[in-house]
Amino acid sequence: MDEKIWLKRYDEGVPHHIDYPSVPLFSLLGEAAKNYPQSACTIFKGATITYPEMNGLTDQLAAGLHELGVKKGDRVGIFMPNTPQFVMAYFAILKAGGVVVAINPLYTAREIEHQVNDAGIEIMLVMSNFYNLIKQVQPKSKIRQLIVTNIKEALPPVLSFLFTLTKEKKGGFRVQLQEGDLWMQDLIAKYKPEDSPKVEVGPDDNALFQYSGGTTGISKGAIAMHRNLVANALQIRSWMPGAEDGKETVLMAIPLFHVYGMVAGMLFAIRTGATMVMVPNPRDLKDVMTNIQKYKATVFPGVPTLYNAINNHPDVLAGKFDLSTIKACISGSAPLMRETKEKFEAITGGKLVEGYGLSEAPTATHCNPLLGENRTGSIGLPLPDVDCRIVDLDDGKTVLPVREIGELVLQGPQVMKGYHNMPTETANTLQDGWLYTGDIAYMDEDGYFYIVDRKKELIKPSGYQVWPREVEEAIMEHPKVLEVGVAGIPDPYRGESVKAWVVVKPGESLSSDEVKEWCKERLANFKVPTEVDFRDELPKTTVGKILRRELVRQHKEAAE
Repeated sequence: MDEKIWLKRYDEGVPHHIDYPSVPLFSLLGEAAKNYPQSACTIFKGATITYPEMNGLTDQLAAGLHELGVKKGDRVGIFMPNTPQFVMAYFAILKAGGVVVAINPLYTAREIEHQVNDAGIEIMLVMSNFYNLIKQVQPKSKIRQLIVTNIKEALPPVLSFLFTLTKEKKGGFRVQLQEGDLWMQDLIAKYKPEDSPKVEVGPDDNALFQYSGGTTGISKGAIAMHRNLVANALQIRSWMPGAEDGKETVLMAIPLFHVYGMVAGMLFAIRTGATMVMVPNPRDLKDVMTNIQKYKATVFPGVPTLYNAINNHPDVLAGKFDLSTIKACISGSAPLMRETKEKFEAITGGKLVEGYGLSEAPTATHCNPLLGENRTGSIGLPLPDVDCRIVDLDDGKTVLPVREIGELVLQGPQVMKGYHNMPTETANTLQDGWLYTGDIAYMDEDGYFYIVDRKKELIKPSGYQVWPREVEEAIMEHPKVLEVGVAGIPDPYRGESVKAWVVVKPGESLSSDEVKEWCKERLANFKVPTEVDFRDELPKTTVGKILRRELVRQHKEAAE
């Protein structure tokens, strides 16, 4: 598979190779400030911060972090939703020579404690409504100082005043800081942009510890160097030859702490000189759609559950929102069903294509062409400078021919340095210059790749192989089904059997026998679920991936 047959399928204007500059990641922000002095970097509830302003604020905050003792290579935490302050914190940490560790704001104290201690975080930038939660974690960690920001600092004056009156206390944003902790705006005010520390940061220095969501157990910190993130931002930008630098508007509803939102959203936007419209809560669909309409968003990275929710929203069905400015959406984190894609494209007139990536290659490695052919069920073609192989599941070495199913392994300039403090895991994942993804896949004759499933989630009823995704896709085709999760459950007779958890569309009813009959027409008998459970909602990660192992855990708990 040494010839890159997929290159023939690239859209016109997409390069086969990119020359990557040997620069630290924050130079992308400096470039945007120089090239687009009038452009908004962020818009939040109507308040605008231009690129030069954002560059200056991050210089000031970097000076503050430096004075507080952040040295080159120190890990610094960010614990906040999608707000301008996240962008400020991110680039200030890098400019101070630090390494970003962005933690999921929905995590519990126990989950936060694991990541904080694993990364060795001493300083953390926190949204004020999470201040008390992090204070609970602090005694069990090395955290010595919190830098706190209130959401109202990013709001326009009138909204900020109204927020103080009505929502600040109720939302938990009004807090008394304990001794030693600082307000972010006070720290920024102490310095001028020219005070930014002159730390030597190069392309091979660590920039990010990205903790995998832990869908396969304990979460691991994937280490990305500055060069990895720069490369991935440029690869994603190159995939959209129709985008215009300095003229796009990116709707940022996908969480920035997640590597996909961070790279395919924020870093792509900054490389492109695009405006980021910040949406802190993607579950607030009205806010998502209002922002698309009001700011004429052109690019909207997201996940299938988000596009699906918009497709089925009563206000969209009633034609109350104009979403027609959308040009391009890359969907990641979970399989994109054909029905979701086609309906969303019909509503917006834009393109919705499935991509693929993982925390170990900061984010993106594959994507369907925006102009050329999209193949249903395919994650698309490898991005420029990415090489891929499908290797035998048993020996992990034999390269398999076209359409044979095996493990997807890849190489590219965005691939991580390794896992933090996990030499064995690193050695298992990075072998002879190849990243072993743990995903089962195959490639077709034209170089389109297809993910069959996670290596660890294969179901084996009576020794047969069943991929959960295949069963999910069959059930999703049922007109009454809104969402579905499929996983293997213990079975004394077969060893394992297939179970489906189904959410039915509002106002519809469905029986377990109907689901099984539907599957029998579409799947081999051993793939048909032996059990069907109906739910109001399914457990998901913050980016909308259905947590199959959580469904299995709940099943086992109920069975006991």
